[in-house]
Amino acid sequence: MQDFTGQGSARVLTVRELSEYLRVHPSTIYRLLKNGQLPGFKVGSDWRFDVATIDRWRASQSSMAALETQTRESSESSTYKED
Repeated sequence: MQDFTGQGSARVLTVRELSEYLRVHPSTIYRLLKNGQLPGFKVGSDWRFDVATIDRWRASQSSMAALETQTRESSESSTYKED
């Protein structure tokens, strides 16, 4: 497994490298890009990704998922309350 953290310099990944880093199929990366859900930039016709930006995106995705779960659980518990 490659070390994608870099040593004090900005590390930029290709689609293939990002798919390995996130442990998803490259088609997942392209789908997220198409839907505007993944931060990246183009160099010519090729996509590139800054590791620090991807790590922040991942953290925000985890936070959003936790918030959605809390909201859903809160909504479900208030729906099933008996008076």
